[in-house]
Amino acid sequence: MNNSCVFCDTEEKFLENDLAFAIYDKYPVNPGHMLIIPKRHVADYFDTTIEERQAIDKLIMESRKLLDEKYKPDAYNIGINCGEDAGQTIFHVHVHLIPRYKGDLDNPTGGVRGVIPEKRIY
Repeated sequence: MNNSCVFCDTEEKFLENDLAFAIYDKYPVNPGHMLIIPKRHVADYFDTTIEERQAIDKLIMESRKLLDEKYKPDAYNIGINCGEDAGQTIFHVHVHLIPRYKGDLDNPTGGVRGVIPEKRIY
């Protein structure tokens, strides 16, 4: 555990298993935006173990089921920022599970390609 890490210190766990947990994003893109986080403090997704990735994946599926029931989104984006130049600001791996709703963006073409706005629509 890293005492200076907001994810290591959180007690707001919405779902959890032995190796990971899920919380609602404090700055949601859309209603229901969740973060799925390994319990072990590790900065980069590429440094997680296969067991951690499986635990994260299980929570993504559980979270989706709950979000489907509570928010009834039309679609989802799943994303991970790996490194400062990819936009990572908290250096403890976290997977964004973002519910998407018809009309939340005029033209959603390109989806996650929007991280570089001029490349989103092709």
